[in-house]
Amino acid sequence: MSEALTDTTRWTRADVELLPEHEGVRYEIIDGELFMTHAPHWNHQRVCGNIYVALHQWSLSSRQGEPSLSPGLLFSESDDVIPDVVWISKERLSALIDQAGHLTGAPELVVEVLSSGVQNERRDREAKLKLYQVKGVREYWIVDWRIKQVEIYRRERAQLRQVETLTSDDELTTPLLANFACNVSQFFL
Repeated sequence: MSEALTDTTRWTRADVELLPEHEGVRYEIIDGELFMTHAPHWNHQRVCGNIYVALHQWSLSSRQGEPSLSPGLLFSESDDVIPDVVWISKERLSALIDQAGHLTGAPELVVEVLSSGVQNERRDREAKLKLYQVKGVREYWIVDWRIKQVEIYRRERAQLRQVETLTSDDELTTPLLANFACNVSQFFL
């Protein structure tokens, strides 16, 4: 469950650091808007893990980069998010990781697994899509574990555009990861 905490205040990373820590709660800032997210559903986390495993297996054989679960993406003081899964090339990783272990720029691939609730869907489908587009993410997957579907957005002419919607019967391939192929049903096992 997520909720936007304000419509008028412009939040920064420094403001979030002053908020009390609560187990199972994370804060994200998108264009100065603060979102509070509670611990996700078990199935949400299972799907994140399955996506990570598929990307990790490909990465081990290709040696081109690596995936990460829930990394911090610290784009700016007012854009600080925690996507579910990312994949980043070795070159970008070495250039974009800070001393605290957070990425300070866009990975090539970002994956968000939807959580229930209007605010969560708005955050992932609108606010994060716009943020990832502006920051240079090359591919964005929105995964809905309830209906077993993956929406694929790819960068075309400086915009992330939806290029396909895949279901469990489909195979996911991407020009971003040469020879990567995964049956979408594997994400939902």
